[in-house]
Amino acid sequence: MLMKADQCTLVLIDLQEKLMPAISQGEEVVDRCLTLATIAGLLDVPILATEQLPDKLGHNVEAVRELCHQVIPKHHFDACPDGLIDRLPEGRQQVVIGGCETHVCMMQTALSLLDAGFKVWVVADATGSRNEFDRDVALDRLHQSGARIVTVEMAAFEWMRDCKHPRFRDIQNLIK
Repeated sequence: MLMKADQCTLVLIDLQEKLMPAISQGEEVVDRCLTLATIAGLLDVPILATEQLPDKLGHNVEAVRELCHQVIPKHHFDACPDGLIDRLPEGRQQVVIGGCETHVCMMQTALSLLDAGFKVWVVADATGSRNEFDRDVALDRLHQSGARIVTVEMAAFEWMRDCKHPRFRDIQNLIK
């Protein structure tokens, strides 16, 4: 099954300024999420983000906030009980997800989306945890649970479909 830009929503989980220094390769995770969100924006894919206890843990990295259409504050690890599903654009049944921590908030959110009947793609190179082993185990569990594991480039090229896409050159420059 292919991702289709007109059926997808991008969800970025908890890329908060106070949390990112603790994430293994946190700067790279943020960079990959920013690239993914920029591509999504160029292709009219709605972008939502979450923030875990923003009053205590702060807000998402500013560059992430600037690219998102909505930010959902939450106190559950899984964003769905705090309203994520209600805020997903109607008619879009494909969710592309990245963020932190892969083995806690990102994984629980992805599993709930799968349980709710959404098709879920997890962007592996746009996810992070404090410990890489936790991240890797979570990606394996998500794959076993029915999520499709992809990369930023895989998402970009599937969304575009064709080298004649009007945004091809812009997106190609972002991923070079």
